[in-house]
Amino acid sequence: MENPTEAQAQAEAQATAPTPSLTLEAVPVGTPLAWPIADSDGTLLFAGGSILATTDERNFLFDNFHPHRGDLLEKAPQPEPQAEQPTTGNLTLKDMHLTIGALIGVRSQLGSGAPMHPCRIIGFAPNHALFVTPPLQDGRILPLRLGENIEIVAIASHAVFRFVCTVEAVCRAPFDYVVLSKPGVIRRLRERKSIRVHAHLAVRFGIGETGDSYDGLGLAKSISALGMSLAASWTLGAVGERLRVAFCLKSAEMQTEIETTAIIRNVQKGSLPGEPSTHGLELDQLDAAQQMAMKVFVFDRQDDVQYWSNGLK
Repeated sequence: MENPTEAQAQAEAQATAPTPSLTLEAVPVGTPLAWPIADSDGTLLFAGGSILATTDERNFLFDNFHPHRGDLLEKAPQPEPQAEQPTTGNLTLKDMHLTIGALIGVRSQLGSGAPMHPCRIIGFAPNHALFVTPPLQDGRILPLRLGENIEIVAIASHAVFRFVCTVEAVCRAPFDYVVLSKPGVIRRLRERKSIRVHAHLAVRFGIGETGDSYDGLGLAKSISALGMSLAASWTLGAVGERLRVAFCLKSAEMQTEIETTAIIRNVQKGSLPGEPSTHGLELDQLDAAQQMAMKVFVFDRQDDVQYWSNGLK
């Protein structure tokens, strides 16, 4: 039989052990953090040693995220994005202005709730058939059947297009590629200067183009292939000034840590004291891998599109 004194001591130790979830009072203002702060999915919000400068910044943290001690937290799955229906248009392949090398998303027409799998266009036939690289799923070629109808999503510079093709051939030589039929009815989301998808991403930012650390935390409420709308507890700079940003993109196919610079293209200050400021950012120094990650992130959420009449490119 277990010693009652030992059992009582163990129960008391468990009761006093720190829990991952943080309260507002547990996060200090003006002094270095003794541990990292992460969101409930494990995304880093503040590194250990970071300083929250004001109570407004701390309130912003708890208003927009679910702060946990990063050294105690186990990662949790992200929620599924909400869907939004596109509008319909009567268009042709030429109207989409797709080019060889363009990234597209593919999924079975039967699995409307399934994620998009990225692949690239490698050619066009005179009859408007498409030649594409095989779409990948978990690093392996997605199995496609002859005669199967698949849904295609293509994000061009000024619109998102959706259409259905039939798999006409799955070829293995001289390399792996897929032949798709001429697109069926092409639907286009309303054309605007920028196409963005809803997001809820933690973004660490630093003032200026150079530096070894970050000054605060913001929330990306929308993402495009080259920019984002970033809310922060204070105004980060004027139009034309630069920031350093760091964030993590998670998609069905990959997870990418991005650290780059951004130009502030517009600023909307909070109208009331303590209200966040919103910044339109253009990410101007993305490498090829980062650009791919941004596009894949948009593809995975292509049903959740916002429109901007004066947003970023």
